[in-house]
Amino acid sequence: MSELSELYQQVILDHNKKPRNFRKLESANHSAEGYNPLCGDHLTVYLKLEDDAVKEVTFEGSGCAISKAAASMMTQAVKGKGKQDAEALFAAFHRMVTGEAYEASASDLLGNLKIFEGVREFPVRVKCATLPWHTMHAALNNKELVSTE
Repeated sequence: MSELSELYQQVILDHNKKPRNFRKLESANHSAEGYNPLCGDHLTVYLKLEDDAVKEVTFEGSGCAISKAAASMMTQAVKGKGKQDAEALFAAFHRMVTGEAYEASASDLLGNLKIFEGVREFPVRVKCATLPWHTMHAALNNKELVSTE
């Protein structure tokens, strides 16, 4: 197994076992629910937006290890970012895991989220990795439900 594959597995397992920001955010002023019927992933993303910035972001729900780890790392990545920057992260992450071309600057933007790059080798798992991001995107734009059907 390559070092990258091993690191990927370790990070996924860690964030699945001990997800960061895993709770309902009582002070949220935006939220959305996401559902992946293929895998059974079901989560809610909560955002507290102030002055067009993500002051706080949390999630709760259940799902596979990839979905939960992606949600955990997403909350860490977008907390404190402006809405436009959070949307740029969403777009870069989506392009990366779907195999679309993305510029080197987007790779720099993604930081440790690049660990999910290998997901594109398993098309059925792409929806697991992107569900939290689509749900966060929906919450930012006042949409309440996302499904990957």
